[in-house]
Amino acid sequence: MDLFMQRASSFAGDIDRLVWPVTFLVGFWFLLAEGMFFWLIFRFRAKDGVPAQYITGKEKHLKRWITWPHNLIILCDVVLIAAAVKVWANVKQSLPKADDTVRVIGQQWVWTFQHSGPDHILDTPDDILVSDELHVEVDKTYHFLLESKDVLHSFSVPVFRLKQDAVPGRTITGWFKATQIGNHDVQCAEMCGIGHGIMMARIFIETPQQHAAWYKEHSPEGAAAAADTTASDSTATPTS
Repeated sequence: MDLFMQRASSFAGDIDRLVWPVTFLVGFWFLLAEGMFFWLIFRFRAKDGVPAQYITGKEKHLKRWITWPHNLIILCDVVLIAAAVKVWANVKQSLPKADDTVRVIGQQWVWTFQHSGPDHILDTPDDILVSDELHVEVDKTYHFLLESKDVLHSFSVPVFRLKQDAVPGRTITGWFKATQIGNHDVQCAEMCGIGHGIMMARIFIETPQQHAAWYKEHSPEGAAAAADTTASDSTATPTS
């Protein structure tokens, strides 16, 4: 899958490695079934002077052509389900210790991200709220608290292979660990009204230095200092 879309989270590879066997196994059985289907059409097509066979479905020599493939498909299903449960437990059921926490709020038709600020604690005075921009530090584990203000949304980060529904009235906790620096799309993957298609955001995966600089610039103290500097520059009297 990395050939088609970059992997940028710690569990993206696990999900991709689950998709490939599903694709190959389903593809194999599809081609085999279709091949048998068209062969039977050709082999038992109507012919002059050849009467049709009457089959009750109880003939053992014919039933095995159904029961044997059926049992093999069930075996393949068991293998895929076992692999899927393992990945699901890692991504959805486990919750590694967090280095930081962000709150993700969906509403028609915008994402709002509440960053914890330099103290790495949510709901404190240094929190930073930004619309349509999520800033995280590479190689750090984040918990996200997902909420919706109105209707069902779905927080989707394709390069993370992450998708989680946001349900009004509930706070859903999840996690991710970004592994590559870069800027990527955040989508809403749940039909949420006429503006669903434009409910986009960006995630910025930054180095520790870049992330600290962004915190400093956008924290309440940093924003106030920048505003004071701008005001001072605008009121300064030029000297000749």
